Order: sequence, then structure tokens, then C-alpha cells
Amino acid sequence: MIEPVPLLPPPEDRLTRYGRLRDRILLDPDWGRMPRWFAPLVVTALAAVLRLINLGHPHQLAFDETYYVKDAWSLWLLGYEGTWGENANEAFITLQELPLSDVGSFVVHPPLGKWLIALGMALGGPDNTVGWRLATALLGTATVLLVYLVARRLTGSIVVGTVAGTLLAVDGLSIVMSRTALLDGPLTFFLLLGALFVLYDRDRTIPILERHDLDGPDPMWGRVLWRRPWLVAAGVALGAACAVKWSGLYALAAFGLYIVVTDALARRRAGVVLWPTAAAFTQGPVSFVLLVVPAAATYLVSWTRWLVTAGGYARQSDPNPLIALWNYHKAILDFHVGLTRGHPYASPAWEWPFLLRPTAVWVGSDPDPCGVDHCIAVISTIPNPLIWYVSVAAAVYLLYRLVRAWITRRPVGGPALTFPLVGLAATYVPWLMFPERTIFQFYTVAMAPFLVIALAVVLRQIAGRREDPLRRRQSGERTVLIFLGVVVLVSAFYYPVWTGVSVPYEFWLLHNWLPGWI
Repeated sequence: MIEPVPLLPPPEDRLTRYGRLRDRILLDPDWGRMPRWFAPLVVTALAAVLRLINLGHPHQLAFDETYYVKDAWSLWLLGYEGTWGENANEAFITLQELPLSDVGSFVVHPPLGKWLIALGMALGGPDNTVGWRLATALLGTATVLLVYLVARRLTGSIVVGTVAGTLLAVDGLSIVMSRTALLDGPLTFFLLLGALFVLYDRDRTIPILERHDLDGPDPMWGRVLWRRPWLVAAGVALGAACAVKWSGLYALAAFGLYIVVTDALARRRAGVVLWPTAAAFTQGPVSFVLLVVPAAATYLVSWTRWLVTAGGYARQSDPNPLIALWNYHKAILDFHVGLTRGHPYASPAWEWPFLLRPTAVWVGSDPDPCGVDHCIAVISTIPNPLIWYVSVAAAVYLLYRLVRAWITRRPVGGPALTFPLVGLAATYVPWLMFPERTIFQFYTVAMAPFLVIALAVVLRQIAGRREDPLRRRQSGERTVLIFLGVVVLVSAFYYPVWTGVSVPYEFWLLHNWLPGWI
């Protein structure tokens, strides 16, 4: 009797072949060469499409664009923020004579972000809404690429970097803030650029600190390193963040502390006897000079036009322009400290993880373009709810892992578990100290990159490790793929609410899952 030939190999053989193919794709450098450039290219292109299509809509100043667009154009014309007369918003739309005087206006944010907006306006003219938003859209797109680079640097994985970049590319908060001429998008870009440079410095410096040969380092103190170009670059980037909004100072302080801690731990691994003292009092001052001095210089350079002109606010408060700038900064600080005015979209920082009060950036109503009697067009800073809530949970999980490692005195698990928490500490914790201040949920756009990186790291753990049984890896990978598929569907559902597409009123209501979202 002839035995039938099976059409498929036994299940065990199929699993073995699947595992070999999977490992070949992930590990073979010839297979991995194309994704090294292809994956970030695709993710960045996706981000660009979602941020640049119909960028000029709405053709009017939306929310705080009424401040930053006008200030940007004033910077371009005068070199400082002048005073605008009545009906200035309408004049921008219709390109009537712009009611701008050369009397300096009191403005509470540094000029760099507005200079970037002004560059786009210089290309398109003051009435071109694409020009208003071009800089923030391009920087928002570049931020997605930076997320990929940071996640890949942390984990060494193209897949994790691609997942993190894709999550930010399709997230509504990032999309809205990239399509609106506000300062928080450029702030996020420079924060993340500085974070990437800090990682480059870490990867370059730690092997040197741990090296026992060459130059005969002092066993009591270890080496003192001055040649740290990536630390200088991080200082420039974080200084630029401060030159967009003062909240960049929190990131400068947080990453500076991170640098000191990682230096100390590297010295301990190298056997340096006085490793905490060496990191704080020998290498610490050097690192301060390399990080903070370039940051301060970058910040000061951003005020150049105010310094060399005579009409800016408080410019004549002292013959010495630097003292006049100091006087201006004292006035700005007094404003920020006393900012307690109410606002219908104000949201204290404790509410942010729960997503209780997003900001309606723009609400319009077109004459029946959607085929029903009652239509509405809205631009809201609601993130993709699935990305947001699961990312917050992932960050809490990483924090739990960190605390458990500290209590049990076990290894933390590498920078992939700690670095996102440093970024979140820099972009979220300081706001908790000002519960009475008028702040908004869209400030969390600076948190979003670190949240999606934390989520991508946790998804990697869910997908399984290489040494896990194959069935466990298959189950984990399917779970992650299903989650990512649902994320994309939710983003497609919310995209009209992020871009101001006119939709039926009942359809818009389906997007408001909590009372505060309306």
C-alpha cells in the first residue's frame, strides 16, 4: 500500500521553518540592509502626507495663531514684535494694509519659534496660510524621524524604531500641532533633537569611561573628558528649545542630570573608587560647561535682532542692551508666575493622563458641504485615544519596573526602560508644580514622543524575546499586529476631526467619548 504524501510538513517542521525564516529576516545583514533606510523613509513620508495635505485649511488664524503669526511677521519686518491695531486678523486673511506700528509689544515667549514661522511666511506672503504653518509642519514631520532614530538607538531594533515612528506619525495631537502655527511643535522638535544627541554622547562616552587601559586613568577618580562633541550639540539643541519656550529649561536640567548619573554608573562599572564624587565634582563641571554654555549662547543668539534694534519692548530700559534684556526677562517671569486667568479649555497637568479636556483649535461651519442639513468642521487636539491611554499605561509599567529594580537592587534593564521616563519627567512633572496656572492639554505634544517610545518598548516585550518558545513569539507578534491595525483604524476615524473636514454633526459627536471633549 502506498502511503499518501502529506501536502504540508508536520506542524513542528512548519514552526521550525517559520523560526528560521524569521531569524534570517531579522538577523541577516543582507536582508536588513534595505530596511535601514527604507523603514524611516516610509514612516517619514507617511508623516509628511498627513501633515502637509490641505495645510492651508482653515484660511484664518486659528486659536493662538492670532499671536504667533502676527508676531512672526512683525519680527520679519521690524526685527522685534511690534504693536498691532484693530482688525489685524481680518487684514491677514484679505491682505489689506496690515495695521502694524513700530511700538514694541510685550511678548512673553522667546523669538526663535516665531522666526521659524516667519521663514515660511516670507516664502508665501503674510496672507498665505500654508506659509504660516509650513515650518511647524516640516518640523513636525522631522520629529517623527527623530522618534524613529531615538527608539532605534535605544533598542538597536529597526522594528521598534518603525513602530514608535508610526505611532507618532498617525497620532492626532502631533498632527494637529504640526498643522497649526503654534510654538509647541518646534519646541518638541528641538527637545527630541537634544535627546538624540544625548544618546549619541552616551554611546560614545561610556566605553571610554569604562576602559581600563590607555592614558592610565586615576583609579580614585577616573577620566575627565572634555572631548564630547555630541554633548555640545545637545546643548545647542536644548538651547534652541529654550529659545522657543522657556519650558525647554526643564529638559535641559533633566538631561543634564541624566548625563551626570550615567557618567557615575559608568565609573562604578569601571571600578573607580570615588565614582559618585568624580561624576559630580570632577566630570560634572566639565559636562556643565559643554552642555549649558552652548545652550546659553544659542538662547542669546536668538535675541540678536532685538539686541541690535532700538524699538523692542523694554529695549530702552537701560543703555546696556544685555541689562535691558535682563529687565525684559524679569517682566516675562512675572507674567508667567502670575498667569492664573481662566480659559474654557484650560486643563491642569493632573488631568492630562486622563485626557479630560482637549483643546478645540478651530470650529467652523461650511454651508452644507457634507450632504446633510447640519454639518460641523472642527480641529481638536484629541490624540488617538488608543495610543494615548495605552502609552500612559506603558509609561506607568516602565516606572514600576524602575522602582522594582531599585528596591530589589537588580539591574534596571538598560536605557530603553529609563530614557523615556527621563523625557517624560522633563516634559510633564514640572507642570504639576503649577496647579493654578492657566495651561492646556496640547502642551502634552512634547510628551508624546517619549510616550510612543515607551509604548514601542513595551510592545517589543509583548511580542516576545528571541529565546522565547516559538508559539509564545507567534502569539505576541499577532497581538502587537492586531493592536497596531486597530490604532490605524482609530486614526482614520479621527482624521476629519484633526484636519477640520466638514462632517455631519452626529458623526462628530461619535468622536467625543468624554464630556470634556466637546
